[in-house]
Amino acid sequence: MASSILPLETERLTLRAFQRSDLEALRSYHLDPSVQRYTEVNCKDETDLAAALTAMRKQVSLNRPGDTLSLAIALNNTGEVIGQVCLRWADATAGQAEVRFILNPEFVGHGYASEALGSVFDMAFDHYRIHRIFARCDGRNDRSARLLQRLGMRLEAHYREHALFQGEWDEELHFAVLDREWRRSTKVRLFGRTSRVA
Repeated sequence: MASSILPLETERLTLRAFQRSDLEALRSYHLDPSVQRYTEVNCKDETDLAAALTAMRKQVSLNRPGDTLSLAIALNNTGEVIGQVCLRWADATAGQAEVRFILNPEFVGHGYASEALGSVFDMAFDHYRIHRIFARCDGRNDRSARLLQRLGMRLEAHYREHALFQGEWDEELHFAVLDREWRRSTKVRLFGRTSRVA
């Protein structure tokens, strides 16, 4: 699992490794309370934000269980970073990976998250040979839950008031999709070339 196939390109997006210059873009959404409401790790200030960026800049491949691949989601036409998607290799024996994503609220509702996640799913199943991708979602986050279902992920569990999170009882939804269930996108471009997948 050591080889890298970055960047990933879709019709409108480039998914690439984070760069030092992405700090301002991260600030535009990571410090937003509406985003922090649903994130597991909150950046409270500039120091937290810089530390998060430093960590994500090192997360560029999956080599062993526990590794995370963190990708900036950038618009092809402007290069602007509008969010991020992370793939964590959770279990080697069972071929499990967890996906997490954040999108700048200014860019929600245009299909960018779906496009980015579809590309990451293609990569996970085709390149890394992941068997099952799962995602966790706050039960209050209806938009993300609907997105995961549109992508073909099934709701496997709904944990009610299972943990205190940011001072409130947490409702957590668990979604998953198997490699054989995934409807691959019709076009994914890797290394600047176009390749069609079934």
